[in-house]
Amino acid sequence: MKAWSRLIAILLLTVVSCVPATQEEKAEEIFREGQKHLLVMHPTVQNLERMLFLTGEGIFPLDEDYRIVGVYHSDASYNYSRSASFIAEEELGNMALYRIDHPIDKDQLFKTNAMTPVFSELFEQSDGAFFLGGPDIPPAVYGEEFNLLTVVTDPVRHYLESSFLFHLLGGDQNPDYIPLLADNPEYPILGICLGMQTMNVATGGTLIQDIPTEIHNAYTVEDVLALDPDNQHRNYYSYYRLDRDVSTPSYHRIMTVPESHMGVIAGDPDLQPYVLSSHHQAIGEMGSGFRATAWSADEQVVEAIEHLTYPHVAGIQFHPEVPYLYDPDHQIVITPGEEGQSFLDKYPGSKGEDFHRTFWVHIAGMFP
Repeated sequence: MKAWSRLIAILLLTVVSCVPATQEEKAEEIFREGQKHLLVMHPTVQNLERMLFLTGEGIFPLDEDYRIVGVYHSDASYNYSRSASFIAEEELGNMALYRIDHPIDKDQLFKTNAMTPVFSELFEQSDGAFFLGGPDIPPAVYGEEFNLLTVVTDPVRHYLESSFLFHLLGGDQNPDYIPLLADNPEYPILGICLGMQTMNVATGGTLIQDIPTEIHNAYTVEDVLALDPDNQHRNYYSYYRLDRDVSTPSYHRIMTVPESHMGVIAGDPDLQPYVLSSHHQAIGEMGSGFRATAWSADEQVVEAIEHLTYPHVAGIQFHPEVPYLYDPDHQIVITPGEEGQSFLDKYPGSKGEDFHRTFWVHIAGMFP
């Protein structure tokens, strides 16, 4: 049965590719009357699986009326036919894919362009959006030269998401542009890791292209490992590849700002919960309309932001969506040769678990 489902998904994807649908036809097919819709950008199989896990386990208690709509561009690097096959095989009627075929001009991202009508349609038909993690943004998008440590693998994805977020929020690049959220200021948007960085870039901010070299003057793996663990934003022990059990992410504390989404989630401003971290870039100059609401323990890396005008727009640098954070049987190994522990055992209660569970309940409260 699953083999037939996979074949049908591939055939449908082929047919849609050969017979272009109008913007209105796509919307009518995907956005159902009487149902709510959450846009998920870059809908890889892994990202769809994570959404299913979070909602299915009640960790992210999203209203059952929501349908998840994965949005992507046909010229992006990822093979989204895999996602179509996954949806078909698992018979996921609460998920759909929305492919964008309009041309992308990297020099027209922050102004009216060929994708502007599509962005307007997606905004009008949906009830919120997630922008998820991934690799580095092309530095030219935020007006900088290409650092040797920056790794770009899917520029089209970044062009799409940067332009969409600009259309949603506006930015310093084009201050006369009226953002879509001006018509619905309560519209919720969550950016995770790359998603937060894209929020910042889309509104006119910049990025630190490599935390170890630019912030800590650390130029070797050994230099980074000599830093305090709270200053390591990915696990550089994994670079040695000598112990395959070693975790690629690192786990470090964050400090939250009172009277913010992060402050409400943490509860006590003196608590510094541990989070899963897997990045080497960070926010540089803050984008228009945002403020920092959480910092790394050394106060040098922005760990969360929120919008000053739109109350349900927030971004985080860490990863609360990873399923094994909630799995008591998953063993995390930070240092080669050490005995593994689950996140729940290593960082129980106020050390990390409570913060993560409260985070998702709080985010669900942003959605209508």
